[in-house]
Amino acid sequence: MADDWTTRINTGVPNPARIYDYLLGGKDNFPADREIAEQMLAIAPVAREVVEDNRKFLRRAVEVLADAGARQFIDLGSGLPTQGNVHEIAQAAAPGSRVVYVDNDPMVVAHSRALLAGDNTVAIEGDLRQPDKVLGHPEVRELIDFGQPVALLLLAILHFVPDDEDPFGIVARYRDALPAGSHLAISHGTRDIPQRPDLSPEEMADMGAKVEQLYQLTTASLVTRTRAEVERFFDGLELLEPGVVEIQRWRPDGRTSLLPGGFYGGVARKR
Repeated sequence: MADDWTTRINTGVPNPARIYDYLLGGKDNFPADREIAEQMLAIAPVAREVVEDNRKFLRRAVEVLADAGARQFIDLGSGLPTQGNVHEIAQAAAPGSRVVYVDNDPMVVAHSRALLAGDNTVAIEGDLRQPDKVLGHPEVRELIDFGQPVALLLLAILHFVPDDEDPFGIVARYRDALPAGSHLAISHGTRDIPQRPDLSPEEMADMGAKVEQLYQLTTASLVTRTRAEVERFFDGLELLEPGVVEIQRWRPDGRTSLLPGGFYGGVARKR
């Protein structure tokens, strides 16, 4: 079959979604992905802890949004399915919640359709850098009612959009397209973090630089941003407490390490 996703991926080139999957203990990855992930762990042993903390942030954010009344979720750059997916969390908190997963990796979409698709849940192939195409996709329009609030999730994905592709403008276009009462949740890689008690400033800076260099070998380079830059993604929105903070410190529930990691996160509401 000419359009089979297996004909459209290069398993010899490391892919961030599959590296992330490996770090979370998943099996949807290839030797090239595992090699980069192991190099990353050798450089930064906290990498696995950081991605696990990001999944925990996702869970807490979705639960908070569901408690706030969100019943429609769009997960942009959703990545490979793993434990605690958005629809599982949202539908456990609010049965009947509708969820769209969007990713530009055909392997991710194929796995998502096989494992996640069901009542009120779809997975589509789309590029988050094209808001009009994503929001206008027939399956998105069929499931999501844009006359009602939508929760838009951009978790651990915007750091793969370089400045010359205007990530702030992209997010603003999504923001402007969403109705009042909608929410935006973001987590984003950074080197702008407080000092860890177990690492010197020099070690932290060196780890960050080397991890970014590793991602130059993958299908998507990594662009870390400062807290101020991450806050800029929420321009025009009302940030929920505690604002943009390290993801471990965003409404911690006792199940998350409070050691500084490598991500900022926040959730905001559109008035």
